[in-house]
Amino acid sequence: MMAKRLGKGISALIPEFPEGTELVYKVAEIDVGKISANPQQPRKEFKVQSMEELKYSIREKGIIQPITVRQVDGGFELIAGERRLRASLELGMATIPAYVLPVSSDVEMMELALVENVQREDLNAVDEAQAYALLANTFNLSHEEISQKVGKDRSTITNSIRLLNLPDPILKDVRDGNLSAGHARPLLTLGSEQQQINLWHRIRRDGLSVRAVEALTKKATDEKPIEKNAPVPQKPPYFQELEEKLMKVIGSRVHIRGNESKGCIEIEFYSREDLTRLIEILDSIEESV
Repeated sequence: MMAKRLGKGISALIPEFPEGTELVYKVAEIDVGKISANPQQPRKEFKVQSMEELKYSIREKGIIQPITVRQVDGGFELIAGERRLRASLELGMATIPAYVLPVSSDVEMMELALVENVQREDLNAVDEAQAYALLANTFNLSHEEISQKVGKDRSTITNSIRLLNLPDPILKDVRDGNLSAGHARPLLTLGSEQQQINLWHRIRRDGLSVRAVEALTKKATDEKPIEKNAPVPQKPPYFQELEEKLMKVIGSRVHIRGNESKGCIEIEFYSREDLTRLIEILDSIEESV
C-alpha cells in the first residue's frame, strides 16, 4: 500500500498497484458542482483568515496544486483539498483542476486524505489524533499499520491518539492553536480531570513553558501521602535514567519501584489498543531471546 511514502508531489498520494495494472489517474478540469465532500475529511477546522488568504491567492494565481478526487456514480468524491474546493466554490468558479485517482475503498480514501494533510503539516494536533483514531477504531488498523502508512513512529501515533483522553475544553484550545500539543501531552499523566483543568488554567494564566508544565506534572505524580514517621523510600538515582530509556523504547510512562536488590517495574497503558501494543512488544522480546 503506502508505507512511508511521504515524498513531495502527487506520486506520494498514488497507491501502489501490481505490476501490469493500467493506472487511470489523470489531471482534469472538473465541474465543482459534481464533487461531493469527503465524509472522513481529517481537517475539522477552517480558519477564516487562512481561507481569505487562500481565496486571494487563487483569485490572483489560480489553483497551483490540483485537488484529488475519485470517481463515484455520476460524479466525483473529494479525497484531499477541501480548502481549495471550498475557496473555489466561494469564488464562484465553475471548474477546478483535479487528479482523478483509482481509489475503491473508504479506508484507502482516509489514508490518502490523512497522508496529504500530514505531508503539508496542515492538521492541528487534535484533528490529526482523531484521524489516527478513526483509522484504528473504524477501519481496524493497528498503530503499527498506521505508522507505516503515514511514515511516523508507532509511539508517535499512540501518543497522538492519547491526546483525545483530555477534557474537551483543553482539546478545543489545542485545536484553536491557543495551546500546543507539547503543553497538552504532560497533562495526561495527572490523576484526575480536575487536575488537568486546573493546570491548563495555570498554563493560560502564567504562560508556562513546556518544560515548566512537565516539571509540574512530574511533581504532582510523584507526590503521595506519607504516613507520619514512616520511612521515606529512597530510589537509586540511576532508576530515573532507566525509566526514561524504557519510556523511549516502549512509548509509555514507566515507574521502577524498590531498590537495587528488589522491586518492580510498572508500565502504564491508556486504552485496550495500547495494552495490545505493549503485549506485542513484550512478545517480540520473548521471541528474540
